[in-house]
Amino acid sequence: MSSDIFARERLLNASTRNFLSVTAVLCTLVVVGSLLPAGNAMHVPGYLVTLLGKYLTYALLALSVDLVWGFMGVLSLGHGAFFALGGYGFGMYLMRQIGARGVYGNANLPDFMVFLNWKELPWFWQGSEYFAVALLLVVLLPGLLAYVFGRLAFGSRVSGVYFSIMSQAMTYALMLAFFRNEMGFGGNNGLTDFKTLLGFELQTDGMRTALFACSALALMAGYCLCRAVTASRLGRVCVAVRDAESRVRFIGYRVERYQVAVFTLSAILAGIGGALYVPQVGIINPGEFSPLNSIEIVVCVALGGRGRLYGAVLGAFAVNAFKTWFTAVLPEAWLFALGGMFVLVTIFLPQGLAGLPDQWRNRAARGAAKDAPAGTAREGGAA
Repeated sequence: MSSDIFARERLLNASTRNFLSVTAVLCTLVVVGSLLPAGNAMHVPGYLVTLLGKYLTYALLALSVDLVWGFMGVLSLGHGAFFALGGYGFGMYLMRQIGARGVYGNANLPDFMVFLNWKELPWFWQGSEYFAVALLLVVLLPGLLAYVFGRLAFGSRVSGVYFSIMSQAMTYALMLAFFRNEMGFGGNNGLTDFKTLLGFELQTDGMRTALFACSALALMAGYCLCRAVTASRLGRVCVAVRDAESRVRFIGYRVERYQVAVFTLSAILAGIGGALYVPQVGIINPGEFSPLNSIEIVVCVALGGRGRLYGAVLGAFAVNAFKTWFTAVLPEAWLFALGGMFVLVTIFLPQGLAGLPDQWRNRAARGAAKDAPAGTAREGGAA
């Protein structure tokens, strides 16, 4: 029995191998296509590479939400905040790389600080010109916020819809705070007009392809990390907490410790997604903290199928591709479409797109059992 469980929980199980293989093949095709000449039938234009790279960062964000919602039963409506914090952490580095090439030609202060009559760089911007510091900020900012928030919420045994409301309030409060010019992050306009990354121009096709490849590698690494967590003892405890939290507490587990650990890890993954998102879209502003962004990611996970990891990735691509098309045709109706999508998924696809094969098999099995003669069914049951 124990060997069967071990085999089923292997890190590189069939679904993981299939996901990594398909992702690697598709992303390699995009990278090779982007390097072909423009006249070639297989050429992938730069704008499409950037668009797909953006989808990959959203997929990493959806993966982080699935880790806490699908495997721990914690519905977070605040992961958009972790995504935005990671973006701001990396955006600070990109702003410092502008140097004297900004509108005001000030090598020490970003343009928005010159415009707002700031005289010197704030203390929290010190060291942001170094790439290593930027990487540290991308991990620390969302990680620390998630740790503190998780300790307070899980330590007080806040769960269910109350946790969802609290997490949404957190991201809304951050959005309002970052809108203020006094925060030192560009206010309403945010951080933008990025020019270089590690000395390379951002607006070249080669850099777009490199950022796309980095996003693909980050997604695959994030998937493997989530798979390692869910296949471990930590993951099994999380699933037990999701299914019967009181029973897990009764047998002696400190549930809140497991919840804080996984919640913090998922926030860091979301922050890395945000850091890869910013150089590809060229801007980060307080709008990224909008609660709507967090809700969209939850819809992505629900559509793809929570608790399966690859379902979250599938849902992120499906929802964002649909959004790209729909907002170009009927932008004012997008929120109605998003709400309708969530209702339809809840009613007709309770296991999401990834669960469709199981749903069809179960339906076929029930149909076969219903059509079978009563005597046959009894004989089968007696046998």
